[in-house]
Amino acid sequence: MALKTAFLRTTSALILLGVVCVVPVKGQVLNSVARPISLQAVLPESLTVTLSASAVNFTLTPGSATNSGSTSITATTSWTLAPGLTPVRVYAFFANSASALTDGAGDNIPSADFQISDNGGAFRALVRTVPFGGTKAGLQLSSTPIRAANRSGSHTDTLNFNINLTALPNLPPATYTGTLTIQAQAL
Repeated sequence: MALKTAFLRTTSALILLGVVCVVPVKGQVLNSVARPISLQAVLPESLTVTLSASAVNFTLTPGSATNSGSTSITATTSWTLAPGLTPVRVYAFFANSASALTDGAGDNIPSADFQISDNGGAFRALVRTVPFGGTKAGLQLSSTPIRAANRSGSHTDTLNFNINLTALPNLPPATYTGTLTIQAQAL
């Protein structure tokens, strides 16, 4: 029995030693090299004008103050601007004040006789010098102040047109053509 007890004690001691000596083996942490990704997001500035139509026709009456255009045009100005640019101004202009519309044979309708009503306001002739077009051949339609709250925004001008021929009572019959340009500027 002593042998059996000694055997059991030795076996128990070995098992206990085995249990004590067994240390859980942890896996070693292994990290890769960090690789950065550069990011760049660009929101470009923009300023655009879109028109609801690109042509207006007139039936002229000699010497008449009222020769309305066949349709109105809606000009929508949209912008996304960086700080510091203000205001957004919209202009209408001709290349030349003396010949806003011409028959090509030397007979002309000057910009002073071409009128625009903006958003139902009074008709005004194109007689101002604006940043674009000819001298005394333009008109500022609108000016929108830009603040932090409207750095991105839009403005709509509804334009009606008239040709006042009271200063041209002897304008000969012909087809008169011209190009009116609408352009915006942010300063």
